[in-house]
Amino acid sequence: MLKKIIAFTNNDAIRRTFGYYFLFICLGLDLAVIGPTLPALANQTKSPLEQMGLLLLAGSIGVTLGTMIGGRIFDRLRGHLVLGLAQLTAAVLIFFIPLVPWFWLLLLIMVCKGFAEGCINTGANILLVWTHEEKVAPFMNGLHFFFGLGAFLSPLLVAQVIKLPGGYHWAYWALAAFALLAGLRMVTMSGSPRPAHADGGETGQTAGGPVPVALVISAALFLFFYVGAELTFGNWVYTYAVTLKLASVVDAAYLTSAFWGAFTIGRLLSIPAATRFTPRQVILAALAGCLSILVIGIIFSSSGMVLWLMAIGLGFCMAPVWPTGFTLIGQSIRLTGKLSGIILLGDSFGGMVLPTLVGWVIAGSSPRTMVYLVLGSLVLNLLAYLSIARLHPAKTSSAV
Repeated sequence: MLKKIIAFTNNDAIRRTFGYYFLFICLGLDLAVIGPTLPALANQTKSPLEQMGLLLLAGSIGVTLGTMIGGRIFDRLRGHLVLGLAQLTAAVLIFFIPLVPWFWLLLLIMVCKGFAEGCINTGANILLVWTHEEKVAPFMNGLHFFFGLGAFLSPLLVAQVIKLPGGYHWAYWALAAFALLAGLRMVTMSGSPRPAHADGGETGQTAGGPVPVALVISAALFLFFYVGAELTFGNWVYTYAVTLKLASVVDAAYLTSAFWGAFTIGRLLSIPAATRFTPRQVILAALAGCLSILVIGIIFSSSGMVLWLMAIGLGFCMAPVWPTGFTLIGQSIRLTGKLSGIILLGDSFGGMVLPTLVGWVIAGSSPRTMVYLVLGSLVLNLLAYLSIARLHPAKTSSAV
């Protein structure tokens, strides 16, 4: 047994995979630390709370730029070096976030950090596909499980340090230290994978044939609406609960963590589910659960207990949608770095539009509108999936 474990850990593909997982824990930690610290960052920069949605917009602009450029970079340069340098850059910027007294400078930091994280998100996804090719499904779910794990741990960290001297500063500094280790690990990792056609192998649809434009657009819209819903709820449920007096500031941090905790469990269970069920079955079941839970949450919007149940249920049901959808896309298209970057722009723009819009909507109406916007985004997510299912070829012999 010990020899099997040693052989498993010495496998190049497995070492690479865990390196990508390490990066995605950091992405999850960073994503989920923003929501519970938005009020503190508003106080730090002496800015109105509704203006803090611009931080999410700035970060998403950076992610979008990183995604656009990153996809082309990974087709040309050694992927592990690029990932490592991007992670080290993000670590330095995260360290300075709780120290900046000016809102405009915080916006600039968020753009730069988002650029680095856009490169990381694109690179880790595409390098994982190139590493495992047609067997990528459970590994893709595993990658996004570790993202959920980081997002679950982040609000817990905020809740523990918020009453200490320095408070939320320590959450960012602990995250910066962890990100630094991940970056150093990736910089020193050898053997960056390459796409199959780079070595003269089968080129697939996108390398030698026409790009299926309608499928690419549907895939980008699928990620756009899903990510918009996920990040809106994850980033704003804390403010939603506190503003409506459904939870105290500490309990709201735990509520955010409950959402990401259920999300993490859902991602973990989606790994074996990916080997037993088709992507279509998983996505339809997950989205049906999300929509049902949100309708119940709207009906009983004044109940703190229902809010907790909604956060937990929604996190669990949302969990498999992104990685399963990306796997389904990969079964139809031979993914190059450039094409992956184009599709992942949907992810980037999704994280930009709705989470930013919610801040202004809450200020102009009621925090309860947040749930309606999440519901609408997931309905459109379902429609985008149905378009992918219609365009998805019956045979998947060219699967990535």
